[in-house]
Amino acid sequence: MKKILTYFLQGLLYIAPFGITAYIIYVLFSFTDNILEDLLKKYLGSDIPGLGLVFIFFFLVLVGIIGSSILARPFKIFFNRLIEKAPLLKFIYSALNDLFSAFVGKERKFKKPVIVLVNPISNLEKLGFITEEDLSKLDEKEKVAVYFPHSYNFSGELFIVPKNQVRSIDVNPADLMKFIVSGGATGI
Repeated sequence: MKKILTYFLQGLLYIAPFGITAYIIYVLFSFTDNILEDLLKKYLGSDIPGLGLVFIFFFLVLVGIIGSSILARPFKIFFNRLIEKAPLLKFIYSALNDLFSAFVGKERKFKKPVIVLVNPISNLEKLGFITEEDLSKLDEKEKVAVYFPHSYNFSGELFIVPKNQVRSIDVNPADLMKFIVSGGATGI
């Protein structure tokens, strides 16, 4: 039963970011489209389908602008205090927040593309991203954490490797991620 619960939670973590985002966009679209449709029919006597989508786009841009400014700091602190009081909600929220912030925002984790020598005998190398350079908490001062995304999948593996087997490469991180996830089909 414990293993099934573990698989359930893993599946939820894989699906949740996409499902939650899709659901929120759907609800916002339906809500705004209905309101705008009613207002347009009342005042203009016509209907413009899809106006809710345009409204949502500009609304999300506005939220992004406000969220990145100092105005949002008190709301973030208040929200984080509320989340701290609900353990299950805190677990889900922090996992989603960490996942999203790894790809976008100021604290992106996939911005240091590297090539790692995995097997010195066959000179086998893997492409990945350094996600943490300071592993002193793990008592590993001469190692770094490197994330290796899987091809044709939205998963990957985290390896702790010696620093001397890692070399930085000068490529766009987003292009490298597409290259890896596509199995090398997109080119760099």
